[in-house]
Amino acid sequence: MPVSKASGVLRLLLESRFRTRKKEEADLFFVPAYVKCVRMLGGLNDKEINQTYVKVLSQMPYFRRSGGRDHIFVFPSGAGAHLFRSWATYINRSIILTPEGDRTDKKDTSAFNTWKDIIIPGNVDDGMMKTGATVFQPLPLSKRKYLANYLGRAQKKVGRLKLIELAKQYPDKLECPELQFSGPNKLGRVEYFQHLGNSKFCLAPRGESSWTLRFYESFFVECVPVILSDQVELPFQNVIDYTEISIKWPSTSIGPELLDYLASIPDEVIEQIIGRGRQVRCLWVYAPDSEPCSTMRALMWELQRKVRQFHQSAETFWLHNGSVVNRNLVEFAKWKPPMPLP
Repeated sequence: MPVSKASGVLRLLLESRFRTRKKEEADLFFVPAYVKCVRMLGGLNDKEINQTYVKVLSQMPYFRRSGGRDHIFVFPSGAGAHLFRSWATYINRSIILTPEGDRTDKKDTSAFNTWKDIIIPGNVDDGMMKTGATVFQPLPLSKRKYLANYLGRAQKKVGRLKLIELAKQYPDKLECPELQFSGPNKLGRVEYFQHLGNSKFCLAPRGESSWTLRFYESFFVECVPVILSDQVELPFQNVIDYTEISIKWPSTSIGPELLDYLASIPDEVIEQIIGRGRQVRCLWVYAPDSEPCSTMRALMWELQRKVRQFHQSAETFWLHNGSVVNRNLVEFAKWKPPMPLP
């Protein structure tokens, strides 16, 4: 999942009509890196990853010019920017793309800043996002067996454990099967979506972090997502009103009162919520920005808001004639790497 998301963003940016090969024309600079992949495959250890980042950044004059403010990094895994141990020193001003907004390190320090960084959607199964025939066709509300469901592992997380216990008390209302992800009883992707779409509401509790892929999948099986994750950060809040397409319920109130509340919502209201979700779910699809509605189109909207007319850093200076120079009064065009980083 993390690798496909990182490579998908890079591929779509390479194909983008907004891309330029002329650095002097660019408003923003995307820095491709597959650090999670490299780490998982044992290509580099954490210390080597850190050294590599610093070395690469020191070769980038435009990074030094702005202090990294106009540079974009993608960290799609759970660890986020913490995979680069010195992120707080070198890229704390840069724009970070990540699906998770609350991951912290051992010092409880978060790399996500809601004022500069961008939450990107999870990577939903391609078979669910195709126009027309998909791996699953949504059922009419009247034919759905359950009021709500939770499909996932407990992972010793309080909210998930509460849902599992609640399903034992109300098995006719809440489906919460013990999923097998390996072996002969492994749940296939079609069966998974069939379970997910057999309820009116899809519950999305917190796991290792605040985000969950089930939130995005809910829009394609057409159940109403119910967020049970208090710290969740959601994508593209500049253009989406999430009160129109989902429900967020306090994770401290997971119990019979949740099921009673969901049961009180009329089917016609549920249909309206699903219908509004149907209009915006294209924003979860990693398609080219030439499409009228896609993740990349929304990402471009977000990035446009971050474009600056002027660039500066602690190591950038300028003179009366408008020329940009470094601390030694060398003009920007003549800066030679490696360069001291701001």
